Amino acid sequence: MEDLNIKQLTLAVRTIAEEKNLPEETVMSVIEQAIAAAWRRDNGEREQEVRAKLNVNDGTAEVYVAREVVEDPLNDAIELGVDEARTLKADAEIGDIIEEKFEVTQFGRVAAQTAKQVVLQRLREAEREVVLAEFEDKIGTVITGVVQRVDPRVVRVEIGKATGILPQSEQIQGEYYSIGSRIKVLIKDIERENRGPQLILSRGSEYFVEYLFRQEVPEMETGAVEIKSIAREAGRRTKLAVHSALPGVDPVGTFVGGHGTRVQSVMNEIGDQEKIDIVTYSDNPSDFIINAMSPADVIRVEVDETAKRAKVIVSEDQQSIAIGRAGQNVRLASRLTGYELDIETGSSTPEPTKETPKKNVEDSLFSALNESDEQ
Repeated sequence: MEDLNIKQLTLAVRTIAEEKNLPEETVMSVIEQAIAAAWRRDNGEREQEVRAKLNVNDGTAEVYVAREVVEDPLNDAIELGVDEARTLKADAEIGDIIEEKFEVTQFGRVAAQTAKQVVLQRLREAEREVVLAEFEDKIGTVITGVVQRVDPRVVRVEIGKATGILPQSEQIQGEYYSIGSRIKVLIKDIERENRGPQLILSRGSEYFVEYLFRQEVPEMETGAVEIKSIAREAGRRTKLAVHSALPGVDPVGTFVGGHGTRVQSVMNEIGDQEKIDIVTYSDNPSDFIINAMSPADVIRVEVDETAKRAKVIVSEDQQSIAIGRAGQNVRLASRLTGYELDIETGSSTPEPTKETPKKNVEDSLFSALNESDEQ
């Protein structure tokens, strides 16, 4: 066998497993994948489904190529006819998957190089999987990491033995990240794709702000106050709807803190450029929408429960405040409340209806005179 000694690989399984802190079964699987890839390179075709089986006792390997039984095979690499299939398995029928066995005896130099690349790549992925498994129960929590590398669209953050990525969509707009700096990040998810497992981090998530407030507001742990909903555009503005379960407790004041200390601590982490509106939650949709539209003063709200829409009436001088810069205020209020909001200008006094027009004094006098003449 040239350039790739299967017996040596078999003996190396235990050593590799110990060095990489991986289960022997995982290392064995990696080597089998490498043998299958190398065999396909030398003897098969790219689309073939190939698996390998390593015999640890005698250091030999076998390769199995799977093909589907069809009536009229068009691609011999992945299909075979019924007659051919029955030479391999007597009772083969259309739709069956037949595996053909091949002994692995020799690899060419290029195939051996392919096997080596597969082993290295798969071992790296397996190592990363083991490391990231430690973070499975930490999803949704905030942890401190060190900025390792800054690319145009992603920031890589080192967290212990693992490295996570902070995508552009999860960053705080306008925030600067310097290599070596320590930052707090939310562990958002572990994404498993073809490239292997990836730890997804966030600073732009609503949950990041919620977690920061949870650290500053101990009353949240006791259940005295809670965050009902959050709407956030990271780096610009965040709206929080808060509620108190205890009578006499001011939820907004609790979150703001004495002299604004609690909300200021959160702003110190996310940046002063991001404004935070804390409003009172209400079960009454109209009241909740009025609160959510802060800092705009709302005259009244007309709610359509069925369509989940609401018409928000404001005075002309409050219209621009209600809408906000580039529609930000009404957009966040809509996400916070769950209602599609339409801003309209109007008066605080209801307009007279057309069905019952008011009569002036002269009209009343003429009517009275006409009635006396008719009598």
